[in-house]
Amino acid sequence: MTRYQVVGIGNAIVDVLSQTEETFLDLMGITKGIMQLVERERAETLYGAMRERTEAPGGSVGNTVAGLGNLGLKTAFIGRVRDDALGRFYAKSLVLEGTDFPNPPVAGADLPTSRSMIFVTPDGERSMNTYLGISAEISPDDVAEDVAGSTDWLFLEGYLFDKDKGKAAFQKAARDCHRGGGKAGIALSDPFCVDRHRHDFRRLVKEEMDYVIGNQHEWESLYQTTDLEEALSHARRDCGLVVCTRSGADVVILRGEERVEVPVHRVVPVDATGAGDQFAAGFLYGMATGQSLKVAGRMGCIAAAEVISHFGARPESDLKAMFRGAGLI
Repeated sequence: MTRYQVVGIGNAIVDVLSQTEETFLDLMGITKGIMQLVERERAETLYGAMRERTEAPGGSVGNTVAGLGNLGLKTAFIGRVRDDALGRFYAKSLVLEGTDFPNPPVAGADLPTSRSMIFVTPDGERSMNTYLGISAEISPDDVAEDVAGSTDWLFLEGYLFDKDKGKAAFQKAARDCHRGGGKAGIALSDPFCVDRHRHDFRRLVKEEMDYVIGNQHEWESLYQTTDLEEALSHARRDCGLVVCTRSGADVVILRGEERVEVPVHRVVPVDATGAGDQFAAGFLYGMATGQSLKVAGRMGCIAAAEVISHFGARPESDLKAMFRGAGLI
């Protein structure tokens, strides 16, 4: 039986990216800088309006796991795609990037493979319009015990809580992981996701998760405060390992009484898509290979800086070589 270092579970989404001006966002009624869920008709309209589209396998945790595959870890991603052109593209791309995709594309499904139309403005900000399609139908049946139960680290996507079947899949994966001796954690995903599921998330953080990764706005939303230190104080009491990114400010990592602040080297982003996902990849690589919190945090910052330096949500450079160049390995 294969033993993985990191397994992710989340929405299997094909990212469709296009560079655009802010006037286009206004014209199409797109809210800048956030992820919005859209229905199938709206998705088709936006897709048709995109110029010079670039397609890439995506999904928040899917991006993280792909980054870990880039770093050479033994990884798998649990997700759901249809047996259509985009679904086959997604599955093949993951495997080529070094990540197992144990769930074969579903033949004869009514819903198509999920896609996210991402409009990137000149300041690098991304506005995501996501049609969940078949990925939102993930259920416990899609979670193989010999995958989720055979990993050192499990990384779960908060967006799965938008449907009861996804929530059940999430909880099954976490239980399987713990039975197999692994550590389970969650990405809070975005402040709106936290708002929708605050009660569930707070229970998870306190009772079931070994680690949680979120940004400042997500942590403040979780504990309903505008004081980050107050939010982190709550988080420290609830969870063994807490990670907070802060949009260019120092990353804060808490483990018990230990507190580490990792400086961020600020760069002008070409495309901010995937910055948080790749931070998680670098950080989890550090944790999975036994590094200190400070080194793992620095790895996360380097991976995030790499992905915002180019168009697209996945690494284009050799991250391990970058870590080596920074004296981290």
